Amino acid sequence: MKRILSFAMMLYLAIPSHLFAASVSYDVVPLPNRIVLKNGESFTADASTRVGYPAGNVEMKRNAEFLRDYLRDAVGISFILDSKAKNGAIRLVLDKKINGDEAYTLTVNKKGIVVAGRTPRGVFYGIQTLRKSVSVGKTTQLTFPAVEIADAPRFCYRGMMLDCSRHFFPISFVKKYIDIIAMHNMNTFHWHLSDDQGWRIEIKKYPKLTEIGSKRTGTVLGFNSMADDSTEYGGFYTQEEAREIVRYAAERFITVIPEIDMPGHMKAALTAYPELGCTGGPYEVGHKWGVYLDVLCLGNDKVYKFCEDVLDEIMQIFPAKYIHIGGDETPTVRWEKCPKCQRVMKQHNLKPKTAQGYFTNRIEKYVLSKGHSIIGWDEILDGDIDKSATIMSWRGTGDAGLKATENGHDIIMSPTSCCYFNFCQSKNGPMHEPTWCDGFIDTEKVYNFEPCPDSLSARAKSRILGVQANLWTEYITCPEVVEYMLLPRMAALADVQWSTGMKDFAAFRKRLDRFTSFYDLYYLNYAKHLWPEKMVSPWKDIE
Repeated sequence: MKRILSFAMMLYLAIPSHLFAASVSYDVVPLPNRIVLKNGESFTADASTRVGYPAGNVEMKRNAEFLRDYLRDAVGISFILDSKAKNGAIRLVLDKKINGDEAYTLTVNKKGIVVAGRTPRGVFYGIQTLRKSVSVGKTTQLTFPAVEIADAPRFCYRGMMLDCSRHFFPISFVKKYIDIIAMHNMNTFHWHLSDDQGWRIEIKKYPKLTEIGSKRTGTVLGFNSMADDSTEYGGFYTQEEAREIVRYAAERFITVIPEIDMPGHMKAALTAYPELGCTGGPYEVGHKWGVYLDVLCLGNDKVYKFCEDVLDEIMQIFPAKYIHIGGDETPTVRWEKCPKCQRVMKQHNLKPKTAQGYFTNRIEKYVLSKGHSIIGWDEILDGDIDKSATIMSWRGTGDAGLKATENGHDIIMSPTSCCYFNFCQSKNGPMHEPTWCDGFIDTEKVYNFEPCPDSLSARAKSRILGVQANLWTEYITCPEVVEYMLLPRMAALADVQWSTGMKDFAAFRKRLDRFTSFYDLYYLNYAKHLWPEKMVSPWKDIE
């Protein structure tokens, strides 16, 4: 037997390495909407293959660099960039006939590969499909079967949120997070930058926000237990660091939407500037998780000046159309007892439940005057707010979505039932999970999520801009756990956001099996519940 194996190995070594070229499959994540395999000859690429792009176009050159780097990472071949490349090459081209800024076509024949888009953005998504079509592993040649792919996303808004208030993550990891977003064909990074437990963005006019509001003197242990670590925790991003993130994301055609939560979830800001609250303090940056009673005072004109000043600086840093102002979980207890708030409520015939609408409208008008629009969590619908506000529906897809569309609002679906990635991925709960979580959402549940349920009217469905998943970080303390909670659920979400075909989880599983090789390639820490053979028992080697 040893002799046979040795002979087989000799045969293997004698075969030219190009015969072991990596395989190529266009069944990628997310799945393109139209794939037609052709009978024509395939195209073989090697180290002599050139990547062409329109000369003088900075974005298209960057696309070419991304493609070169992506494939070099995956298979070890470094293609040559050449703006004059034609036949026998991979060509990136702009085609005004393609309908949609994010649409693309991908054509492979014996002459070469053409990735075409109406815009560089569309070409970028074609590059993602080409990148993910190859199997990961070092080789000297790639053989691409003849194909015609025509593809475009189902939704124009495809987002992921990262909460950097509860736990702070360094710029290097925020960039990695953006790279993961790009890998999944998403186009929006929702950056949660303020909350009760920490203010994370430099505001030059209000330096105490970061001098005081970015630090808490301790963090609760466990699930809001009576124990506290009594250890200072903090961190914030300078404005230049934030601009660096905006630039980095833009190169990958990702928009960064900042969130400054108001008028609730403001304990960190109140600690820095106690005169903005109903009681005047003193306040303390939150140690525990949950909802605090102290919020911004509705009857204090200084509050509106503060919010406008903060938003002025935020809008200078972030050029996105949308500014997220939160608006969720705002208790009215302080307003009901505050003379200033009571005076405003009486003057405008408001009830405690609708008083937040007064605040939201004032802020919205200011943001609109600066050429931006607001997004708010669906609680802002409790007030009579302007139709220009976009609603992020987190409490469900039915009632909140119906109410929003009836009032003329655009919607982004982000329900806790399918899109809260801080929830457990195992039915066993936190027993063998890296962090405590208070719910269960596995990959199959995300995959089967339908953002446009039949319960919604055609009018309501037409106002759904897209889908976003959120990662709240109360119990997520380090980048490795962030990755674990994201993956592979982001792959399922990518199909929800992008693809229009019928649901088939078994087929998705096969695509996902292949796709996880890219997680391995980039040393991403992902949950392996779908692959028991990859899982290591927590009790292994423990006596």
